[in-house]
Amino acid sequence: IRQHREIHVVMGNEACDLDSTVSALALAYFLAQTSPAPQAAFVPVLNIPRADFALRTETTSLLRDRGIPPASLVFRDEIDLRGLHHAGLLSLTLVDHHILPGADAALEEAVVEVVDHRPLERGYGPPCQVTVEPVGSCATLVTERILQGPPGVLDTTTAALLHGTIVLDCINLSPAAGKVTPRDVACVSLLEERFPELPARDAVFGALQAAKFDVTGLTTEQMLRKDLKVLSSDEAVVAISGVFEDLETFLLRPGLLQDLEAFCQARGYAGLVAMTVSFNERHEPTRKLAVYSPQEPLRSTLCRALEEATTPSLLLRALPSPWPCVAAYAQGNAVAARKKVLPILRAAL
Repeated sequence: IRQHREIHVVMGNEACDLDSTVSALALAYFLAQTSPAPQAAFVPVLNIPRADFALRTETTSLLRDRGIPPASLVFRDEIDLRGLHHAGLLSLTLVDHHILPGADAALEEAVVEVVDHRPLERGYGPPCQVTVEPVGSCATLVTERILQGPPGVLDTTTAALLHGTIVLDCINLSPAAGKVTPRDVACVSLLEERFPELPARDAVFGALQAAKFDVTGLTTEQMLRKDLKVLSSDEAVVAISGVFEDLETFLLRPGLLQDLEAFCQARGYAGLVAMTVSFNERHEPTRKLAVYSPQEPLRSTLCRALEEATTPSLLLRALPSPWPCVAAYAQGNAVAARKKVLPILRAAL
């Protein structure tokens, strides 16, 4: 700000999963290499505090394998986006999301580009460039963009990051998991063709999936923070956590109710939806849901919205819950991942 230097930030969503992280790193690198306006510094920003990075086990694993040290990354608590915007120095590209949380609403004016793969819930007018396509991984859209650019920009490190991300995101390109599209497959194949030294898909997927589902030693609070999204309305703020453990195991964690209460109270959440997922050896997902809120009206509103949803229908079946303030469900529609459930909850709020 003191030097009046323009900053172009490329930032993923606040869950900061592998897709968000790699999409931000790769697109910022591409823009820095190809942009005709070199007066701006291109900075990929990981949209979590640095202290939370250790919980993103699949991301730390892939970056470590590729020789990218955490010291070279910029985290949300290390850059003053509001100050930069206030000084008129911020351009913002959003990857892997297109709706900023309420606390960041002021930054919307700085958004110059959106690259996302979830259904468009709000429009951005020109001059903002919008690429929203229904593919399995946002990294696929970033890969397509880089491959359409000048030859020679894509290097082995970036290719390996994008390749690993798409393979993990699309569950090893397994049609049974319901996430992969022909464009994801095409990108993985192109990367493998151009960079024959990339490790085999199965090995990449096995290592990253094992890292992602390794919750050994994590407290309940850390498990809930590991893959966290937040929805807010004028009435309530609700957390949606991806949980990498079977729901029955999760609900029987010692002290769970006190942990849920403390987690929500500390952050001002009126409720929490935990979405659990596990996979069998054929890469078919099993999904379950738990809805927690000490406020019965909010819990009922969220449960009703999930039970009655039609776009898509989640095909929920109630499961026994050990706690009156926690409703539990098996999700019959196992291909409806969190990005399909978020709009249902947002509309309910």
